[in-house]
Amino acid sequence: MQFPKVFTQVTMQKPENSWMKKYPSTIYQSAFIDLKNAISRWREGLGGFPRKKSKKEGDSFTVYKTAGVYPEKGKPPLPFTNRVTIPAGKQIRLPGLKTFRLKEQINFICSSQTFTVSRSADKWFVSFVLDVEKIPPTIHAVQKAGVDLGVKCLATVSNGSKYDMPATTKKANTALGKLQWRNRNKALGNKKLQIAASNKAKKYYVRLSRQHLRISNIRQDTTQKMTTDLSRKVYNIRIEDLNVAGMIANRKLAAAVSNNCFYEIRRQLVYKQAHYGTKVELVDRWYPSSKTCSRCGHVQDMKLSDRIFNCSKCGHCQDRDENTSINLENAPPDKIRLA
Repeated sequence: MQFPKVFTQVTMQKPENSWMKKYPSTIYQSAFIDLKNAISRWREGLGGFPRKKSKKEGDSFTVYKTAGVYPEKGKPPLPFTNRVTIPAGKQIRLPGLKTFRLKEQINFICSSQTFTVSRSADKWFVSFVLDVEKIPPTIHAVQKAGVDLGVKCLATVSNGSKYDMPATTKKANTALGKLQWRNRNKALGNKKLQIAASNKAKKYYVRLSRQHLRISNIRQDTTQKMTTDLSRKVYNIRIEDLNVAGMIANRKLAAAVSNNCFYEIRRQLVYKQAHYGTKVELVDRWYPSSKTCSRCGHVQDMKLSDRIFNCSKCGHCQDRDENTSINLENAPPDKIRLA
């Protein structure tokens, strides 16, 4: 890849780009590494072609320490010398940059090499990785359970427990709708007409981004707590391989499906396998889990509006989501695959 050479020898030498020399070179190096990985994924068919990042999606950059301590000339650097020691407290010094004050303090001395600074709304965050191993628990209270993700109830487990999205999400969405409606004619300037944005417009868009961030934080907090609680209690977790893209295409369900973060729950359960020693399995999406009686195995048609499952063969009556979760737990082996 010749992008770094063109960037340093041509782009950075232009007078209008002289400001680029004021910042650490690792910022640009990490961006080229991300670009290389994105192009590799695109060539392998694992993702789309990389596109230019938008400031509306949040600013972020990565810095890392590369230089180590060499004991003698011509010999490799000493181990762990290319790392940054982070003292306990409310200050952190980023490699190549200055010392920043933190809102939340660090409770212990640690070290890291890579630091990512990101912006959400008008707040800035720094994240770094610690080289520690988490020992997963050896015993779980429940050996196997099926988890049904739904619109009415966020998650229904076959052992009887349920998880709901908090009511604050609906209140925050309502406040967001009112805020957008009252300021529907407000514009953040116009670059083509060379019209600068007004101070009231800037304040509105900051307030709007804060409201979006609040909704996102509520969803993240709920899903993280739910998946952590499930991973601590259940060893073998079975969820349905949902067609989220197809469900969002239904305009009547799109808002509810997006609000309940079906794919995010699956992603969190999968990556927490190593942390909690669990095994996540996917049940085939064509398996009629919601149409099958959990007692006798009879399959019958069910409307989406039917919330109670009434078996026409054995007379079994049960909540639709509870019946589905039991069927997911007892799904046949040929309908199951590892996540």
